[in-house]
Amino acid sequence: MLNKNSSRLALACLLALYLLPAAAVHAADKKTRVLVWDSRQPAQKSSYKNFLGNHIAEHLKGFKEFEVKSVALDDPGQGLSAELLEQTDVMVMWVHGRKGEVSAAKGKEILERIKAGKLQFIALHSAHWATPFVEAMNYRTMQDAKKAFPAPEGETVEFKIVPPPRRYTTPRKNSLQTPRFYPRKYPGGKTVVTVHLPNCCFPGYRPDGKPSHFNVVKPDHPVAKDLPRNFTIPKTEMYNEPFNVPDPDEVIIEERWPTGEWFRTAAVWNIDKGKVFYFRPGHETYRVFHEKPMLKVIENAVRWLGSFKQ
Repeated sequence: MLNKNSSRLALACLLALYLLPAAAVHAADKKTRVLVWDSRQPAQKSSYKNFLGNHIAEHLKGFKEFEVKSVALDDPGQGLSAELLEQTDVMVMWVHGRKGEVSAAKGKEILERIKAGKLQFIALHSAHWATPFVEAMNYRTMQDAKKAFPAPEGETVEFKIVPPPRRYTTPRKNSLQTPRFYPRKYPGGKTVVTVHLPNCCFPGYRPDGKPSHFNVVKPDHPVAKDLPRNFTIPKTEMYNEPFNVPDPDEVIIEERWPTGEWFRTAAVWNIDKGKVFYFRPGHETYRVFHEKPMLKVIENAVRWLGSFKQ
């Protein structure tokens, strides 16, 4: 017959066995589920033996708080199936050359998850023309337009949307910046606002592999954690402002070149309940993401964005 102490011990063991699965599930829930998506153009192999996306994924797998999957454009469902997206808290996207192959419908599906706070999105380098990033910038443009031109009482405001004349075309240096708004008031209390959607590009770039200098303008931001205030990357591609996108809510890092160009290199947009983070450095044939500060930015961004998961 069990004495009182033995009964208590047996009860404690049973309780522990009951709680263990729940604790394991809770621990799994705490992990940030990361999907690294890469178009895997062959040119990457000159600097990344197993492709750039896999290189980033391997770095993130070194942290127990992340659960990481690496996928590619040529995977089933383009690596963007509804099931995969449902299992993702933070998506990291690199695309170059084949950016138009992801449909607008899929981009809108990803945008809906961002808006609901179910997915946070990181666009790297030439993913400024990735379909989900473009859809997010278009949506943010319309939100900014509606905020800038509210309908006065008793009046109406309509929005006429004008997309860029040609997608994937670099704007000229003297071209009007986008997004931009042109309001026109009509008799009877009606205003029509013409909204030119963002080109999501910039007038100047130079893939000459020259060094660039980084200045952390928000050193207390979680994305900047453990970064030096200033540092240099020895070989990268140059992008030059103006970046034709809506004004970001935060600029964390700026980048400059000795020839005078500069860029808002790490920027954040709030998209309803979600966030989009853009990080500029590249080109895929340069060993940019072998540099510790570059991997640190991605690691920090994934950790920070993962804290917003619903």
